[in-house]
Amino acid sequence: MKSLFLKLCSLFLLSLCLGFCARFLGMNTHQALSISIFSASILGTLFFWDFRLSFAFIGTSILLLTKTIDLEHVIEFSSLEVILFLVGMMVVIGLLKDSGVFSWIVSLILRIPKLTGKKFVLIIGIISALLACTIDEVTSIIFMVVAVLEICDYFEINPIPFVIISVLTTNIGSSATVLGNPIGILIASKSGLSFEDFIVKAFPLAVLCLLVTIFILLFWYRKSIKLLDEQMQRLGANEILVRLISVPPGRSLKINLGIFAVMLVFISLHRRMEIAWGLPANTVLLVVPLVASGLIMIWKHHEARKYIEKDVEWWTLLFFLLLFVQAGTLKYTGATIFIAKHMLAACGNNLDLLISAILWISAIGSSVLDNVVLVAAFIPVVQGFQNLNINLQPLWWALLFGGCLGGNITLIGSTANIVAIGIVEKEKRIKITFLNWFWVGLSVGLITTLIVMIALIFLPFYR
Repeated sequence: MKSLFLKLCSLFLLSLCLGFCARFLGMNTHQALSISIFSASILGTLFFWDFRLSFAFIGTSILLLTKTIDLEHVIEFSSLEVILFLVGMMVVIGLLKDSGVFSWIVSLILRIPKLTGKKFVLIIGIISALLACTIDEVTSIIFMVVAVLEICDYFEINPIPFVIISVLTTNIGSSATVLGNPIGILIASKSGLSFEDFIVKAFPLAVLCLLVTIFILLFWYRKSIKLLDEQMQRLGANEILVRLISVPPGRSLKINLGIFAVMLVFISLHRRMEIAWGLPANTVLLVVPLVASGLIMIWKHHEARKYIEKDVEWWTLLFFLLLFVQAGTLKYTGATIFIAKHMLAACGNNLDLLISAILWISAIGSSVLDNVVLVAAFIPVVQGFQNLNINLQPLWWALLFGGCLGGNITLIGSTANIVAIGIVEKEKRIKITFLNWFWVGLSVGLITTLIVMIALIFLPFYR
């Protein structure tokens, strides 16, 4: 109880100090208050993870009571379009999970002849990244960790290196498309970037980072891979693995795959359809999952309530919604314009320095905070450069990759990390320590972020 009280006092004092510092630096009262409340929600998330929604509720209420923001702008800044998109996607993913699509995909790939430790690392790395960029990082990591644990359990080897490999590649894959991470759809909705923009510009860079990461991991875990090779030779591999997670492609599975494929086609062509039909940017992108989930609930009407109540993460979505409101308040009060102008002054109007600053701040920030929290805070700052004659597109890519790649640095850097650790502890009573993760995560995080920085600065393609 004493420890909890001390943490609460520390949270209150830190938030208060940040507010006073903002006032001292020249912000007005409402700007300083919005900084203080938003920092309290962020620090509350860091110190009291289980109570993060409580802090978001209380913080937003204070902003309303102090007239720092009004109800009309609360609705405007809540990013309901993003929340509804995520609801629709979660219903579709619930259908896929029920049909065993993920197990079927992995069982197909594990039929590769003469499976070795190196091939296994390549397989789990590539599958983790592909699943993350086509569905979402949390859903894909749940399945991948369970599959890795079963395989490692059969071969009687330590699963920690292979779980970490799966998580690191999942975070990289989540940066490749709009669908891979909530920050992708959030950035797309606020920046006007389309699914095609992500495929053309984010996907190749994510693939390069993935290849470099797999090379690093093959070297880093060479002893564990060698041990896996020895166990595979001793026990045999493919037949057992296929039997462990094999799922026959039945009629239901084929239908569900077809639904998902059609949805992906519409999402990938959304910009062209919006132009042809004269619709506002991202309208089709945001509507397609809602239409798909609506049709699914008609088709599977007996399970419709289950999809909404069990498969939709309402706790997380409500937290995101209120966090977006608090981040929007920073924009509403002008605090983000203030920060943007000072960042621009510090960088001397140098776009390269600005790209580097946003990339590294978001990467380092995401290593200690959930990347959605960090990106939600920075989106209004990037928008603040809009009236300052700055090309925003490379800044959006810097924010996207900083948020995704920085999540690899520590245990708490992304939701996928936390979910994976929880599964390992629950299923195998194995604890992944800070040092188990940190050095390999730091190496991967720093090297891949450096690769992105070089690409964004030196390749005209991204300017």
